[in-house]
Amino acid sequence: MPYSTVSPQTLYQAKPEFQTKLVKARQHLHQRLKPHLNQTVRVQTMDHHVYEGTIVHMDADHLYIRVPQPYHSPSPGTPPPYRPYTYSNVILLLVLYTLLVMILLS
Repeated sequence: MPYSTVSPQTLYQAKPEFQTKLVKARQHLHQRLKPHLNQTVRVQTMDHHVYEGTIVHMDADHLYIRVPQPYHSPSPGTPPPYRPYTYSNVILLLVLYTLLVMILLS
């Protein structure tokens, strides 16, 4: 499908000062978090979501934490064909610039 011939309109462009602050914040997070790979943390995001898990990886923009999932056994009397899909761990991807607080738990 061809693009419109109308001139594109910029919807948002970060100010240079904001870009500089964001790059510095990202570098700071990498310096602070990298030594704590494979350690358990509690993370709160700017949207007030709280997660607990183990830091398993970081890249330029993301933090990956392994979050343990509780096992839910079937209710008594559930017929044998019922086999829930259970995962013992899930990897949660968090965007670095949305992190508000991180507490080391181990």
